[in-house]
Amino acid sequence: MKKNVEFFVYGATILCPSCVNMPSSKDTEGWLRAAIGRKFPDQLFSVTYIDIYSPPEDDIHLNMAHQIIEEDLFYPVVVVDNEILTEGQPRLKKVYRYMEDNGYTPVSRKKENVI
Repeated sequence: MKKNVEFFVYGATILCPSCVNMPSSKDTEGWLRAAIGRKFPDQLFSVTYIDIYSPPEDDIHLNMAHQIIEEDLFYPVVVVDNEILTEGQPRLKKVYRYMEDNGYTPVSRKKENVI
């Protein structure tokens, strides 16, 4: 049985100075959930937004939020299995590769004949 992949999108309501013209971290959470859902329909995964300035009171999220702030990482930062998968504008190829490496099957895009 595949494990339920949990993605965490860390960011802040205020856009980082280098990220003007990019979607907010909260918008990225919704966009990422939709993109994964289209590529891997009917398969278990979750995407959760974590505000780096008010993370949940558990060590994992507190430590990751602290690391993002201290190391001046570009957010949104997408984390899975306590490892940073992408920083800044997310790259779907990395996300999709992670899903496939964990046994998820992507939808194949078949070209249909149009008459």
